[in-house]
Amino acid sequence: MSTDTPKRRIWVGFDLGGTKMMAVVFDEKLKVLAKKRRKTRGSAGEHVALERLAETISMALTEAGAAVEEIAGIGAGVPGPLDLQKGIILEAPNLGWKNVDLQDFLSKRFTCPAMICNDVDAGVFGEYTSGAGQGSRCVLGVFPGTGIGGGCVYEGRIFRGSRSSCMEVGYLQMATAGAAAGAGPVGTLEGLASRLAIAAEAAKAVYRGQAPHLKELAGTDVGKIRSSSLAKSIDMGDKAIEEIVRRAAEEVGRGIGCLINILAPDVIILGGGLVEAMPKLYLESVREGIRRNVLPSLADCAKLKLSELGDLAGATGAAAWVRQETALKDAKKV
Repeated sequence: MSTDTPKRRIWVGFDLGGTKMMAVVFDEKLKVLAKKRRKTRGSAGEHVALERLAETISMALTEAGAAVEEIAGIGAGVPGPLDLQKGIILEAPNLGWKNVDLQDFLSKRFTCPAMICNDVDAGVFGEYTSGAGQGSRCVLGVFPGTGIGGGCVYEGRIFRGSRSSCMEVGYLQMATAGAAAGAGPVGTLEGLASRLAIAAEAAKAVYRGQAPHLKELAGTDVGKIRSSSLAKSIDMGDKAIEEIVRRAAEEVGRGIGCLINILAPDVIILGGGLVEAMPKLYLESVREGIRRNVLPSLADCAKLKLSELGDLAGATGAAAWVRQETALKDAKKV
């Protein structure tokens, strides 16, 4: 009779943002064993950046007391246009990357299955498996930040195209005039309601003398007007800033109302810096926006929830996705 101890199976989730990367080691039940967060240093060049990425995973493994041989799979949530069939990052402007075969790199470096997916999709899948969306048939996630990201999990699968991700919520056209999001048409949800759009309007309010507290906190520098400074200025009494944030959140709600009419989700999850900084104000305004655009017959179909996993959502979802897809492939081989 064999006395060999069965090899432990661990999963690695990797979240690659614009300025930060995080590797998280999970056990078979997606319990966090260790995590390592570092700056991306995208300007250092593709080869150096990939080596730094691999090093970050190795550091997380060391902290977890795990060996490379125990890795059952690595999932990476990454931004930018992707070729999901080939596992290639077509472009990641914040990192200076083009046509980077990240999936192949990870698979060969760590000799295990590897998969990439859109970072927002990964975050929504993380909430579906381990957070606010557990047990739901259809989960819609909307994450207002510098832009506005969206994702959907439908009957246990990430809603996506055959080659690329979709659910570009930020590019819903809300008006035929107004701000653009840097790409696409004018009047988009992202152009009207992202944190960058809010900061631009807030800077105007400061310049006009309507927001004295924000003037002290950040001045008129759009780059310094962050979610935290907006929340502080509102708490200190800047009514003009509160009105700007409420209008933007209502626009997000109107966009969500349109999506409810199409998808009839069970749960809508809101996350991101704006939501975390002022949850009560933001949710109230989003609910009002939803009320204005949703069909009466669908008004009560979805529960509006806050993200439960926070910055762990992306890594959790990436690990859960590669775990699920690996299991499906293995089942087909039997």
